[in-house]
Amino acid sequence: MYTQRKYWKPYISPYDPCYPKEIKSYVTPPNLYLGFQPPNLPQYPTAKEALFRGTLWPALFSPYEAADKRGDSVE
Repeated sequence: MYTQRKYWKPYISPYDPCYPKEIKSYVTPPNLYLGFQPPNLPQYPTAKEALFRGTLWPALFSPYEAADKRGDSVE
């Protein structure tokens, strides 16, 4: 099982003027884990829903959650 949110620890210099964030994160799109698009992949039932989601296929939809809601950094 994969997760779309990845975490990493940046280098923290002893001379940083501000208190640094010790753990940062970023979001990866689901198409990175698909490999190839299989035939007959299910689609959203309406064009309106597909436009709202930003993709035609539910398997490629990623519900992006803003970092400030989670308390993470996405820098």
